[in-house]
Amino acid sequence: MKNILNIEIPDNLNGIGSLEPFQGAFTKLKKGWMEEKTVPPPNKAKMPHSSKLCKTLREAIEKTKPYSGMTVSFHHHLRGGDDIVVNSIRILAELGIKDITLASSSLTSAHDALLPFFKDGTITQVFSSGIRGELGKAIAQGVLPKPFVIHSHGGRVRCVHTGKIKIDLAIIAASAADEEGNATGTHGKSAFGSMGYATIDSWYAKQVVVVTDNIVDYPCVPQSITQNYIDYVVEVNSIGDPTKIAGGSTRITKAPMDLQIARLAANVIEKSGELKEGFSFQVGAGGASLAVAKYIRKIMKKTNTKGSFVLGGVTSVGVDMLNEGLFSSIFDVQSFDAEVSSSLMKNPYHIEIPAGVYANPFNCGCMTNKLDIVVLGALEIDTDFNVNVITGSEGYVRGASGGHSDTASGANLTVVVCPSFRGRIPIVKEKVHTIVTPGESIDVLVTERGICVNPNRPELKQNLIDGGIEVKDIHDLAKEVEGITGKAKPIETTDRIVGIVEYRDGTVIDVIRQVVE
Repeated sequence: MKNILNIEIPDNLNGIGSLEPFQGAFTKLKKGWMEEKTVPPPNKAKMPHSSKLCKTLREAIEKTKPYSGMTVSFHHHLRGGDDIVVNSIRILAELGIKDITLASSSLTSAHDALLPFFKDGTITQVFSSGIRGELGKAIAQGVLPKPFVIHSHGGRVRCVHTGKIKIDLAIIAASAADEEGNATGTHGKSAFGSMGYATIDSWYAKQVVVVTDNIVDYPCVPQSITQNYIDYVVEVNSIGDPTKIAGGSTRITKAPMDLQIARLAANVIEKSGELKEGFSFQVGAGGASLAVAKYIRKIMKKTNTKGSFVLGGVTSVGVDMLNEGLFSSIFDVQSFDAEVSSSLMKNPYHIEIPAGVYANPFNCGCMTNKLDIVVLGALEIDTDFNVNVITGSEGYVRGASGGHSDTASGANLTVVVCPSFRGRIPIVKEKVHTIVTPGESIDVLVTERGICVNPNRPELKQNLIDGGIEVKDIHDLAKEVEGITGKAKPIETTDRIVGIVEYRDGTVIDVIRQVVE
């Protein structure tokens, strides 16, 4: 069968089951939430005055009675500084556990050491919003026997609620926790900020272990994770290095061309008609995207405009804008640098939210539905404005869906910022290799060689023209780029589907086939 984007989707895929093709950003949601089945969280109990404390991580894992075929989950708030995922999987492997489904909220190059466990059958399937580094290359080459699943941050919560991801063991890193498992990421030597992606795991996992390098007196305050969901608590020497949170896609760019693109994007936003009193704002991961916030800050000061809230992955720039009174509040699901944690700890208007409140499409208070403006990056974008943020030019998995499709679907103005080409590789092209966010959700593309507006937004195009901004047809831009780089060589793949990309509503927007080496 084909989805609405004319992509062949199998009816059924071994290792996953039946698949539902993507039919539009809101088609499934319009049918109503009652059609989406949900499963209850498990019942738990402890005897009075029993201790949850364990001496080692191995002891805690052993007490959960792990077994082959289980699903193990982690959060990625420590990003490049995480030390818990690899150590935990190593312990499970030493215990002889095989056929693990790894359900981390995202995987980074910090997890490259997992590759031997992919190869020896310890891990056989992955559910994640992103996969990078050597892991991404290996799974595109077909190292896993079962197809992996890429989902959005909001889609992950839906996966857990519906039982598509059945978490047997959640191992949750915290920068501070007490003996009962009340935990936070806002203080301690390894403070990393919000724990928004771990909340759903603590609620739904059959067994939950909180791992910290900072046991504090009871009760731990604030409580991002609460004791009633926690089975065991363990103190280790280190949960990771928070200085490595702000790296790669979460570091504001200093590259001249990216800064030029960011300035152009800020000008587009100013002239769009959406930057007005009380607007809400988010910037996605990616150096140029994050840099846009700096220029929006200047515009808001110049025009004396005050926004309502900043959403999503939060940097110190967002905190500065809150402290300067440019925004009334921040809703923080993930902190993009360690400096944000102190603001989250001290400022009551810097509000930690779980991923479900942030972006799950199947609830009545999804924050992405209240977004006015979002700025996002892209690995590729095509002439239909479809965006790829997962696969690179060689076909390897090297990015993250994250909140890309979540925020794009809800925002009044979705701006994609990217160079028109990187090296000799075209970014703006006739067709992307993998679609993550459909073109219907993208309003404007900003590159160093031109600004393009989705034909579905004629009023936006007119606003930009009236504001003195030249607008270019995206087909003309793609031809211009092709004239510079040459036509992109198609990525050679086999017929074997090694992974699927789920849209936020659980339908399949694209498939990823094994790369031919």
